[in-house]
Amino acid sequence: MQSAAPSHFCLAAAAGGGPLLFRQLFDGETGTFTYLLADVASRSGVLIDSVFEQHGRDLSLIRELGIELVASIDTHAHADHVTGSWLMHEATGCAIALAAAAGAVNVSLPLHHGDRLNFGARHLEVRSTPGHTNGCLTFVLDDLSMAFTGDALLVRGCGRCDFQQGDAHTLWTSITEQIYSLPGPCLLYPGHDYSGRNITSVAEELAFNPRLGAAATERDFVGYMQNMKLPHPHRIAEALPGNMRSGKPRSTQATPSWAPVELSYAGLPELDPAWVAAHGGEVTLLDVRSAEEYQGPDGRLAGSLLIPLPELEARSGEIPLDRPLVLVCHSGSRSALATQQLLKAGHLRVANLRGGLSQWASAGYPLEGVAAA
Repeated sequence: MQSAAPSHFCLAAAAGGGPLLFRQLFDGETGTFTYLLADVASRSGVLIDSVFEQHGRDLSLIRELGIELVASIDTHAHADHVTGSWLMHEATGCAIALAAAAGAVNVSLPLHHGDRLNFGARHLEVRSTPGHTNGCLTFVLDDLSMAFTGDALLVRGCGRCDFQQGDAHTLWTSITEQIYSLPGPCLLYPGHDYSGRNITSVAEELAFNPRLGAAATERDFVGYMQNMKLPHPHRIAEALPGNMRSGKPRSTQATPSWAPVELSYAGLPELDPAWVAAHGGEVTLLDVRSAEEYQGPDGRLAGSLLIPLPELEARSGEIPLDRPLVLVCHSGSRSALATQQLLKAGHLRVANLRGGLSQWASAGYPLEGVAAA
């Protein structure tokens, strides 16, 4: 396991091989959906269609939920964003999975039609659904309750067919034989949407998809797709080469940082108590509890500066600027708010002590002024 985790999850389903954790994430810049699935019992999971710029968010969620990532997988080699798979592999050791037909490098798990991706007691069936690109895949959950269609089938639409070996006849066959063959109630999760639609079903698309639903024939579909005349995605020159490297940057040199700061899922910069305990003399420890708490039985960090949260703005001139700031309170809640305030005020080197004094004490690190047991 990568970290301690909560003792319970919010479940999306309880069928198939066991309870399933499911999260749908969104990147507003590219309209991309990213999906996290995990087997609750084993906390083994997979990530589908990650976005390079959202790596910190995704990794924070995975760590906060205590998920051991088996693979970061992509439905195809995207033309509108760069995958975060290589970054996730570097951070977690997970496999990088993509269709073998895509021909990308750094792929450690090339996928073919009929393959099975196992994560704990659950698995995804790999279905080849080319036509948007020649390497498009659809991932079908073991109990046929949900499928992840990438750009092959979208909500009331489908992927374009005018580049990356796309072909309208091939896409028609892929959708009608591999996706529409699933049960009607099967929920379909697309790779993109730009209108706020995040889910559909096989039955809905069969009935209402204007391109290949209702009475539409292959001739209708091909005629529709061949006359769309869409401009190329504006990030295609960056995205395609990046995805042919599985998202590996051309330069992998790390950006210098004053500490191993990690963003929480809420976007808050945090530091682990272990690092703070080892480097406390290199930072200013700023306690934002009340004076009564600071002098109270819970104790305090040695050398910490007290400025209660309600006084933080008015006393900002007392905050030292020569060293980075680590914010402290009992649980990490009030110090989280203080961290946000200081970031907005222009402090660049600032982070919250993860879990506050409570987690610090639980880890066995020393405190001054602790009441005798």
